Amino acid sequence: MLRGVNVLGRNKIKMDELKALCVSLKLKDPQTFIQSGNVIFCTSEKDPAKLKKRIQNAIEKKFGFRPGVVLRTIAELRSVIKKNPFAGRKGIAPDKLLVVFWADEPAKEARKKAQAIKTDPEEVHLIGGEAFIYFQEGQGRSKLRWEVIERAVGTFGTGRNWNSVTRMLAMAEALETKST
Repeated sequence: MLRGVNVLGRNKIKMDELKALCVSLKLKDPQTFIQSGNVIFCTSEKDPAKLKKRIQNAIEKKFGFRPGVVLRTIAELRSVIKKNPFAGRKGIAPDKLLVVFWADEPAKEARKKAQAIKTDPEEVHLIGGEAFIYFQEGQGRSKLRWEVIERAVGTFGTGRNWNSVTRMLAMAEALETKST
């Protein structure tokens, strides 16, 4: 997942160009999902930091900017689905539920500090390498100052709504089935 791509006309990348870039990096069967820089692919690379740097370097060279890159394995995406604190609660609209994927898992003290930040009326849960945020009135009306939470946890994140998270997992599972 790329942070800050195709937002408000900045850091533009066409998804077919992103897919071609991934192919050039020897990422197997890359598939993009919507215009916000989601790429699902297979790789034999075992070092996520090395892979993240390769992707960032290639994007910077080709497109002239260096986005934040957040990687998750299929097992990690499944874990995100399982640990959703809003699962089973009535009245939760999936388009108002955002999952923020942290670049690095926040330390316990940083998580406590961030969790203490007043976020009402939004409900925020920091669990593992993600934050789950429910925007009761929708994100467009929210007064939540995300940069304050990011500073508290000491890393950046990139958000995807629940519908996108579940769709990316379905795409990854289809790719996994195809690869085996």
